[in-house]
Amino acid sequence: MPLAWSDLPAAVLAALRQGAVIPAHPLALDASRRFDPRRQKALTRYYIDAGSGGLAVGVHSTQFAIREIGLYEPVLKLAGETARAWTDTPLVLIAGLSGKTAQARKEAQIARGLGYHAVMLSLAPMKGASVDELIAHCKCVAAEMPLVGFYLQTAVGGIPLPMAFWKRFAEIENVVAIKMAPFNRYRTLDVIRGVAAARAEDRVTLYTGNDDHIVLDLAVPFDIARGGETVRMRIKGGLLGHWSVWTKSAVELHARIRAAVDANRVDDALLALDAKVTDANSAFFDVANDFAGCIPGCHEVLRRQGLLEGTWCLDPAETLSAGQKEEIDRVYAAYPEFADDAFVKANLGKWLE
Repeated sequence: MPLAWSDLPAAVLAALRQGAVIPAHPLALDASRRFDPRRQKALTRYYIDAGSGGLAVGVHSTQFAIREIGLYEPVLKLAGETARAWTDTPLVLIAGLSGKTAQARKEAQIARGLGYHAVMLSLAPMKGASVDELIAHCKCVAAEMPLVGFYLQTAVGGIPLPMAFWKRFAEIENVVAIKMAPFNRYRTLDVIRGVAAARAEDRVTLYTGNDDHIVLDLAVPFDIARGGETVRMRIKGGLLGHWSVWTKSAVELHARIRAAVDANRVDDALLALDAKVTDANSAFFDVANDFAGCIPGCHEVLRRQGLLEGTWCLDPAETLSAGQKEEIDRVYAAYPEFADDAFVKANLGKWLE
């Protein structure tokens, strides 16, 4: 049976709308590039114990190629089972979707059968489609499950999407959130303006995926003109590859920002963190090489902590770039307050059991 957002457990829906820390879940592989369930479970347990409000699985950080080798369903299944066995806290489980309409719809059905709460749709495979075709594609998927929109940056395969698209997308009744990750302020505003124009701001929760602008996305208000009124909108949470590492400090940062926003006390000390977090992300995401090492860069942090055995990706050519390891060394030394290595060290044994 199709799942509507109104069918979601009240605590899960409240967590999503309040704004959560949702790491984009990596894929654990062994030295032979085979799936490593033990370390995959350890990652899920780490994110939960770090205080994450949800998990995004089957997304870019999980590597889209899992679909080609039959790992999509097993990876989603293991994450869901591990999460439910590890905690009674309501977690927002989001499954990434890809492919043309038939594939995306099938993946949504798989996710629904595995107990996921929403699906996040990558439109990269629809490159060349018209806005009408894109909206028809999204409506078909939304008929299966609550839908999270995804504006993926063009540097890693995303397609430009105008404000008119986001207005029509937000008008789809089963859309519950949008992850904005165009790494572009103009395009981020296109999404926010589209949601406001659709009068969907109470139903569609905004999440940042702009790993280059995390703190400011969460800290600043967005005042959008709508007719004769001004609508103040805010980005409530983050669904981020960056938050797949140093996750405990990310949870603490998110809580600090939300408390400052609620108290109307966003100060210079908080705003100054934006440049530091962005600088750290530049190393993890390999900005110097146009994001070529963004997945192995996050793997390298997890490897140093003992959560992963290595930085291996499904594609043998996807490795750390020249100089990237040294950049990670640099940000480790520059921002020790962001690292959660002590937390991981204290808990790694139980996570690996």
